[in-house]
Amino acid sequence: MDDAMHPLALVVDDEALLRLYAAGVLEDHGFKVVEAENAAAALNVLEANSNVRLLFSDIQMPGKLDGMDLAREVHARWPDVLLVITSGQTRPNPADIPDDGRFIEKPYRAADLLSEVDDLMRKS
Repeated sequence: MDDAMHPLALVVDDEALLRLYAAGVLEDHGFKVVEAENAAAALNVLEANSNVRLLFSDIQMPGKLDGMDLAREVHARWPDVLLVITSGQTRPNPADIPDDGRFIEKPYRAADLLSEVDDLMRKS
C-alpha cells in the first residue's frame, strides 16, 4: 500500500523558508508532504485528506488559532494524526501537547525532527 510506504505529513509554518526546510527533511525521510501557512489552511488540508499521518506545526502563527490550538483541534477531530510542535519562542509543558505529541525547539536539526517522528511512528 502506497500510503504505508509514503505516509502523508502536513507541515504548518507561516515562515515559508522554515516550512520548505521541514517539508524537505520529511520528504527525504519518505513522507509525502503537504504545506500550510496557518492553522485555518491546515484544517482545510485535513478536511480534504483523510490520510494525513503527521502534523508538524509551529506554535506562533497569525490567525485565530495558533499551533497549540491546531494540535488540540486535530487531536479532537483526527485522533490518529501524530503531533510534533515546534517554536523558537514558547516551550509548552509536555502535558499541554495532546496525545503524547512532541515538542522540538527552533532552530532544530533534521536529525532531531526525524528522531521524534520515528519514535512516534514506532509507538503508534
